[in-house]
Amino acid sequence: MKIQEVMTRDVQVARPDESIQSVARRMSEGDFGFMPVCDGQKLEGTVTDRDLTVRALAEGKSFETPVAAVMSRDVQWCRADQDAREVLQLMGDRQIRRLPIVDDDNRLVGVVALGDLTGAVRDKHTGDALEEISKP
Repeated sequence: MKIQEVMTRDVQVARPDESIQSVARRMSEGDFGFMPVCDGQKLEGTVTDRDLTVRALAEGKSFETPVAAVMSRDVQWCRADQDAREVLQLMGDRQIRRLPIVDDDNRLVGVVALGDLTGAVRDKHTGDALEEISKP
């Protein structure tokens, strides 16, 4: 099974210059804690609710701080045509719960979450990946 068969295609994204308050508000309204950060369609990084807490709130940053100041830039991603088991293994090895998906031109086309894969890949790999991701 290819990752494009289980990924979420309708993904909310943040712009690098968007304020952290705006991003936090959209996360709250949409009930999600992860957003890719894109300049146009090009993936620049990701931001999580934890990034907003640890890198912004805890450090006393202004609500108008651009999300680029607190986002993670070293982003692991995969291609839409990669095998789901391979992606699950990568997520387990790197302790990643959500992963941006890009096309051959490195444009964001979706996101896959661990939950998307656990239902699709029902075998020993799922348990192994979950165990790895859950390690402290």
